[in-house]
Amino acid sequence: MSKNSSYLFTSESVSEGHPDKVADRISDAIVDAFLAADPHSRVAVETMCTTNRIILAGEVRGPSSVSKDLMEEIARHAVRDIGYEQEGFHWKHADVQNYVHAQSADIAQGVDSAGDKDEGAGDQGIMFGYACDETPVLMPAPLYYAHNILKSLAEARHSGASPLLGPDAKSQVTLEYVNGRPIRATSVVVSTQHDASLSQADVRDIVRPHVLDVLPDGWMCGDDDFYVNPTGRFVIGGPDGDCGLTGRKIIVDTYGGAAPHGGGAFSGKDPTKVDRSAAYAARYLAKNVVAAGLAKRCVIQLSYAIGVSKPLSVYVDTQGTGQVDESLLSDALQKLMDLSPRGIRTHLGLNRPIYARTAAYGHFGRSPEADGGFSWERTDLVDALKRSL
Repeated sequence: MSKNSSYLFTSESVSEGHPDKVADRISDAIVDAFLAADPHSRVAVETMCTTNRIILAGEVRGPSSVSKDLMEEIARHAVRDIGYEQEGFHWKHADVQNYVHAQSADIAQGVDSAGDKDEGAGDQGIMFGYACDETPVLMPAPLYYAHNILKSLAEARHSGASPLLGPDAKSQVTLEYVNGRPIRATSVVVSTQHDASLSQADVRDIVRPHVLDVLPDGWMCGDDDFYVNPTGRFVIGGPDGDCGLTGRKIIVDTYGGAAPHGGGAFSGKDPTKVDRSAAYAARYLAKNVVAAGLAKRCVIQLSYAIGVSKPLSVYVDTQGTGQVDESLLSDALQKLMDLSPRGIRTHLGLNRPIYARTAAYGHFGRSPEADGGFSWERTDLVDALKRSL
């Protein structure tokens, strides 16, 4: 994708009631339960959701107080909070099967600290972080607006303002870029589950004000390019309509395709897993670079080996927009933040029950919260970065 010419670029989002996001929410709620009971718990929990059935699997090392019965209760509460009380998927009536077991001793040996050995990465892998100056939260504009359309619809559903909408929804926003800057939407797609009493036109009338409210003034596409429930009907949805799995919406979780993704999913993993924590660290560093005015766009890649504490590489790419040499930026960032798994968790305060809230509408571009949630969205390195460079 050229960054200095005119083009169209599209990103999609999915709602909290999308089948894959239901699975992400359950997995992350279980992570939170373990971290609340013991901040040093190790958790890797996967969820599958289908018609009135929830299946849990994975490996954990943590307090026995987070029992299989409690995990089932957590799963049901998550589904109820999302809003599923449908014949084909109901928080109370779904069958919950739990196959979660103890973590492998071989993995524990590789990642635990012992003697002079610092805690190593829980797996090999590459992680990317990205920031750009297209939106106030330093996120790519197509994804930013796609997320916000669905958040607006969800708020209306939860508040009772639009009670005939269902939890399952998807959005897709295509923006026109001129000289590398977004100027308008050329098409908007919204598909949302709805009550059988609503026609396609009814749903379109409900959705339109939300899209108009989210997009900047004058950015709305023409009627012929505004697609609402293009198939005409979306009554059966959620896990009853399509099986959901943890970690299947990684591009929705990150940058909407505007930047690379290392391949690892986030949800269901405690913060010792660098798939999650190092991706958060890379976003944190990239955001601070852009917030400091050192670049208009910044991609950061980190790489790790299982059992090794320090990253194997710290790559910085400002895509031709940087104000300083990228190798100097890489050196400065590594001096400002310890990028070992333990260093990342300590710097960002990740050993807390802050993950269920990340499961929908993206892990990035959110506001830092008082209890430590979304700490990787802080821009508290800006002054130190400027001084060091």
